[in-house]
Amino acid sequence: MNHPRISLSHPTGNPNVRNAAIALWELGFLQEIITTLTYDPQSNFAKALQVLPQPLTRELSRRTWVAPEGVNLRTYPLREIARVALMRSRIVQKLQLNPQSLVDWVYVGLDDRVSRHHLDGLTGVYAYEDGAANTFAAAKARGIACFYDLPIAFYRQSCQLQSEERETFPELAAALQSTREPAWKLERKEREIQLSDRIFVPSSIVKQSVLNAGIPAEKIRVIPYGCPHDYFSPQPKPDSIFRALFVGRVGPRKGVHYLLQAWQKLNFPASELLCVGLNEFPTQWWAQWQDWVQYVPSVPHASLNEYYSRASVFVFPSLVEGLALVLLEAMACGIPIITTTHSGGADLIEDGVEGFIVPIRDVTALQEKLEWCYTHPQELAEMGRAARRKAEVYTWELYRQRLAQEIRA
Repeated sequence: MNHPRISLSHPTGNPNVRNAAIALWELGFLQEIITTLTYDPQSNFAKALQVLPQPLTRELSRRTWVAPEGVNLRTYPLREIARVALMRSRIVQKLQLNPQSLVDWVYVGLDDRVSRHHLDGLTGVYAYEDGAANTFAAAKARGIACFYDLPIAFYRQSCQLQSEERETFPELAAALQSTREPAWKLERKEREIQLSDRIFVPSSIVKQSVLNAGIPAEKIRVIPYGCPHDYFSPQPKPDSIFRALFVGRVGPRKGVHYLLQAWQKLNFPASELLCVGLNEFPTQWWAQWQDWVQYVPSVPHASLNEYYSRASVFVFPSLVEGLALVLLEAMACGIPIITTTHSGGADLIEDGVEGFIVPIRDVTALQEKLEWCYTHPQELAEMGRAARRKAEVYTWELYRQRLAQEIRA
């Protein structure tokens, strides 16, 4: 039997992607990583870039990805550089381009490169949603195994939920991306999942969405993500304000409009709702809520600990998700959670122990749980300690071990 040789491809290399690559490397199976733009902070190139403006060096630092020893790291940066440049130049806004179409352009371009130039000598390819269709088709023709990583609920569920949301809130339609996906992209998603030999998902809610698409259960493996709980750890709260925190894309897919309604109805004294992340709501719609929320645009990931430490409770009312890493990060910081049945949090949190699980779109349930948190500070603090203990179980090391076990099988 030939020694397994697997490539991994992804345009950006999120924490879960990098840990999947490490898992393959620890097995001795990883042959090559194919991505777009990477940054090695120890390289001579990086040292030369220290003269660049700080915002640009921060952007580059987010792309830090150093290949493990003995692994080839191949980059195709041009499309991603063009995408970032277009976004920062405001040309996208002037031409009224859809930013997601630029992301799709990057994903499809990398997928095409892998399918045409990076399959020789492989026994397996490991790829991700929206970046695997061509790779898997070419791999299948060569008898190469296809490992598919699906980090969020399969698109059919997302489209259904967001279409329902558009009917209820037509004024938010522009912020509901899944209702505007082109047919060619949806067809690619279908091909990817059908061509997969093994599908890795982070939560039971994602598994169910794949089962609903007619994929046999024996193809699907649930492997929860991990968290660097040595970095995200409890810190002293700097004030006595009751603060509900949301971190993520501030928009309707994340259910933030339901959180805003609940918070307005409660109107607690000495309290604050803090939302951190890119705002996706239409400007005119958001204007009516600005007196009810403290808003901070996107911040470097390394700065999030500062915001978690200010929180009394972390609220994540998402309508569709996979397993949101911010849940584990907040738990690691000792912050109790209020989240929905569709966030992946139900796999992490025992209702009433580390936090609360509520139905999606349920303003009343959000109100009730927030009010309980506000009026039970001692019990809330114990919930936070329980959340920290639970987060300590979910390590990236355990994620890699589980993934390696499934790949080896």
